[in-house]
Amino acid sequence: MSTTSLKPARLFEIFEAICQVPRPSKHEEQISAWLAEFGRSHGFATKVDAVGNVAISVPATPGMENRKGIILQAHMDMVCESNRDVQHDFLRDPIRTVVDGEWLRAEGTTLGADDGIGVAAALAVITDPDVKHGPLQCVFTVDEETGLTGAEAMQAGFMEGDILVNLDSEDEGEMFIGCAGGCRTDVRFRYTPVAVPDGYFFFSVSVDGLMGGHSGDDIDKGRANANKLLCRFLSQAAEQFDLRICTIEGGNKHNAIPREAQALCAVPMKDKEAVRALFNVVAAECEAEFAAVEKTPRFLMQSAGPVPTSIDPDTSRRFLMAVQGVFNGVYAMNFDVPGLVETSSNLASIRLEEGEAGGVIHLVLSQRSSTLSGRSDVARTVCATFQLAGAETEVGEGYPGWKPNADSEILRITVAQYERLFGKKPVVRAIHAGLECGLFMEKYPDLDMISFGPTLRGVHSPDERLLIPTADLFWRHLVAVLEAAPEQH
Repeated sequence: MSTTSLKPARLFEIFEAICQVPRPSKHEEQISAWLAEFGRSHGFATKVDAVGNVAISVPATPGMENRKGIILQAHMDMVCESNRDVQHDFLRDPIRTVVDGEWLRAEGTTLGADDGIGVAAALAVITDPDVKHGPLQCVFTVDEETGLTGAEAMQAGFMEGDILVNLDSEDEGEMFIGCAGGCRTDVRFRYTPVAVPDGYFFFSVSVDGLMGGHSGDDIDKGRANANKLLCRFLSQAAEQFDLRICTIEGGNKHNAIPREAQALCAVPMKDKEAVRALFNVVAAECEAEFAAVEKTPRFLMQSAGPVPTSIDPDTSRRFLMAVQGVFNGVYAMNFDVPGLVETSSNLASIRLEEGEAGGVIHLVLSQRSSTLSGRSDVARTVCATFQLAGAETEVGEGYPGWKPNADSEILRITVAQYERLFGKKPVVRAIHAGLECGLFMEKYPDLDMISFGPTLRGVHSPDERLLIPTADLFWRHLVAVLEAAPEQH
């Protein structure tokens, strides 16, 4: 089945067109130009700012001129992840969509429905002659996934409207009225490459097949972190043997729970069988601990060819102890909103890099919190662990959260229309993930905001998929909300 048979047809037709345009975070030139051309080709006033954000202004349909202006907002970039056995150039290749039962996914890569489906919905609204709406502006931002920098760079006055509907949520039937703020912490261990002694056994170890997922919205689901599991084995091996770490790599995106990690190591030849036995023990322990959550974990050790150098033993020891000790996961729950994670941290990636005088072990961690003080506290906790181990740490400025407004006019309308359409109440909640709404609130403090969307799963990973029936529910709800837009006072 192709996407041309899916409903609503206009929504999926536009989404399929978006999938043909490369749009990695920080490389949105092609999609920004495509969106601008889309707006202009349909006769709408269109502007592009200095960083590539696009705004398309659309006049009200007849009889709706007295309604408040609504901004339909989505981000144009996507997380670019692929399975290890998939060759895909995200700067050139289109996303290959697959209809799999009730789900739409991609062939071995992220789908980009986060937030391509939101972009498609906004464009479908303004090109569907049957949709009634007041004055609209569609705003599409760049680089949401790697720091919300498009929203941060947006100048005051670029957006025009009284209400903002963010189309970047992932659970149909849930209305979001608040989100967490976040920051990124960079950690660097500087090391000296040293020669691996003669008579050592070289081996590769890897952890993959994990679920991964969004480091905010999925952080409370008990999913394993590949970096933590790999270093769990390496830490125990270093306690028992003269372990030499030659290379190590794990995770990729700062906002994703790492699914894969691998290292090339060496131990004295006399410990060859003992290190294999230890690996089997640790792998079995991890599989048992995460059996309820991780259904396809893979732990692999293989003999490897020799390499000349490794990380010096002292730095290796301090690095492994710090990774063993650093906090990862849910740090605190919110006491006002049952079930809402308030504060968390994720060990996102580990890389070896060249330094001025040797090498650098570079780690990236992300912290999130509904409160600025909570975000600062968990970031300081993470930094303290690594600083005690002799590493350099740097915490970025981060981005603000979005404080819920229970008296929101657009919230009342959105809930009422959902109940009218579907005969049940939607869930109203905040989310433990970064939405651009927090940054918009700083620049446009009088904006009334809400966020909703269709159901997505596995976002930020090659398992990303869209539940097709919820796209129609989302579409009908969005159209109803636009038709019920409040009148200008």
